[in-house]
Amino acid sequence: MTPVLALVPGEPAGIGPELCVRLVQALREDCRLVAFGDPDTLQAAAAALGLPLQLLDADAVATQAGDLPLIPVPNAVPAHFGVTDRRNAPAVIAALTLAADGCIAGRFAGVVTGPVHKAVINEGGIAYTGTTELLARHAGREVVMMLANDIVRVALVTTHLPLRAVPDAITPHALRHAVTTTAAALQRDFGIASPRLCVLGLNPHAGEDGHMGREELDLIIPVLDVLRTEGHDLIGPLPADTAFLPDKLTGFDAVLAMYHDQGLPVLKYSGFEQAVNLTLGLPYPRVAVDHGTALPLAGKGVADPSSLFAAVRTCAAMAAHRGERSLLR
Repeated sequence: MTPVLALVPGEPAGIGPELCVRLVQALREDCRLVAFGDPDTLQAAAAALGLPLQLLDADAVATQAGDLPLIPVPNAVPAHFGVTDRRNAPAVIAALTLAADGCIAGRFAGVVTGPVHKAVINEGGIAYTGTTELLARHAGREVVMMLANDIVRVALVTTHLPLRAVPDAITPHALRHAVTTTAAALQRDFGIASPRLCVLGLNPHAGEDGHMGREELDLIIPVLDVLRTEGHDLIGPLPADTAFLPDKLTGFDAVLAMYHDQGLPVLKYSGFEQAVNLTLGLPYPRVAVDHGTALPLAGKGVADPSSLFAAVRTCAAMAAHRGERSLLR
C-alpha cells in the first residue's frame, strides 16, 4: 500500500536517464516508481554506468536492484550523451503530460521530474517556459514554486521574470495567492498544523519605512495584515539580507521571497546538492531536481544523484501526508 510515483527522466541527452538508473539500484520502502521515457535511452545510460537495469511492465513490482517499471515514451531519434536533438522534444513533453494525466486520474500519487532543456524544446517548435508552467496549465491551476532542502524552504511570489518586471508583478492577488498556497501545502503535504511564514520585503531593508521604496507600505504590509486577520501566522516583511540568519530560520517553516534571485541563491548555497523544486497548488505532489541537464557530464558516470534521491523522498513523504495511494497494487 505504498504510494506509486511517476518518474520522468527529462532531457534524454542529459544526466536525467543515468540518475534514474542510479536511483533504482536499491529497492525502496517508501514508494514504488513507474518511469515514463525511452527504453533505449535508459538502457544506454545503464550500460555507460555499468549498472544493471531491467525494464518491467508498468504494473510489475520491482523485486531486485535495477528493476524499473516503465511506460515507454519512445524518442523520435536515438539520443546521444551530451548532444541534444530538437526532434526528441515532443517525447520529452509527452512523458511529462502522460505522467501528469496519470496523477490527475489517480493512478499515481505524485510525480518526480528530471532536468529538461528549455532551449531544445523551443527549438523543436514547442512553446515552453518550464515544467512548472506546463503542469500548471495542464491542470488548470495557479501554482507557487518552492525550493527546499534540509535547512530552509523558499517559496516565490514571482518566478522567471526580468528584474524590471518584478515590482509590477507583485500584486495583492499574487501575494495573497503565494501566502495561502504555501501555507496550505505546508499543512497538507508536510504535516505542519499551523505553519509560520517569513515574508521578505521587496526593497533593501524592507523599504526602511518608505525611504527605499513604498511597495512594503502600500502593498505588502496591508495584504499581510488582512491575511493575519484570517488566521495566517506571518512574520514580516523582513529585510532579505538578515532573514536567513540561522537563529531566525528556526522561527518559521518557510520563507516567502518576492523574486527568484532574492531567495534562491541562499538556499542553493546552504545545500545545493540536496535541494529540490516543488510545485505547490497542483492536485498532486510534484517534485523536481534542482539542477540542469549537465550535458557535458552525461554518460560519464560522475553526475551527483543526490537531488533526485531527495526529490523522490520528498514526493513520497508528501503523498503519504496527503494519504494518497495509487490504484496500482
